[in-house]
Parts: sequence; structure tokens; C-alpha cells
Amino acid sequence: MKILANNKKAKHDYFLEEKYEAGIELKGNEVKSIREGKVSIKESHVGDYKGELFIYNMNVTPYEQSYEKNIDPIRTRKLLLHKKEIDKLIGKVSQAGYTMIVNKIYLKEGLIKAEIALAKGKKIYDKRETIKKNDAKRKIERALKNY
Repeated sequence: MKILANNKKAKHDYFLEEKYEAGIELKGNEVKSIREGKVSIKESHVGDYKGELFIYNMNVTPYEQSYEKNIDPIRTRKLLLHKKEIDKLIGKVSQAGYTMIVNKIYLKEGLIKAEIALAKGKKIYDKRETIKKNDAKRKIERALKNY
């Protein structure tokens, strides 16, 4: 499994509760561009429309050697999941406080997959607590390394 894009701010801004693997409906030149790592998911999110899930604001830089140059890099892309999973996710998001985010884009057995996560937003004090824990963990690792 080769990770092509990672959403580093996701763990900082959200509590990630459940993770799902989904395929992405892409065009040919988008596949080549994503395989080169020219994809950004920092500002992307997942939403539903008429019982289907879509990724919004995922930026895929156009492939340089492509014949078709007029594809929008920030177009909406459909996620490929089982109907039961889609219904479960839409049901959870309809509850207060839940959202769906894109956590990773990776290559698995020649196919491009997205890891989407059901997440709850963190409050400011939760973020501070997470930063304190990570700093303490780093200090312990440094002390053990130097010992």
C-alpha cells in the first residue's frame, strides 16, 4: 500500500471514529496525475447528494502529457461504496456533530482508494490536550534515545 496523499490536519482538528475504504470515480489522466502524487486533500470533504457520496474540493493537478487539458482540477468526484455503508454514513452524519472527511489517498493492488473517516470536531481545549500529549511522548522518546 503506497500512500499518495495524507490529510495531516485531520487528526488535529477531528476525533476520527470510524474509517472506511472507498474507490474513487476518476478519469484516465487524473489517475496518472494522482499516481505521480499531484493531489491535495487538505481542504476536501465528503458530502451526500441523492443517496450517493462525493468528494468535494479535492485538487488533482492536470497531467502534463494529457491530450485533454480542459478538465477541472477541483471537480466533484463520486465515491464507490456499498449501499449499506453509504446509508450508515449518511445516518451518522445526520446526527449532530458528525462529519465525513478524506483521511488518505493511497494505491492498493493497482487501484486508487480513499480512506474516509467519520469524525467529530475537536474543541480548542481538546486540541491543546492533544498537543500536550504529543509533546510529552516526544520528550520521552528523546530521553530514551539519548539514554
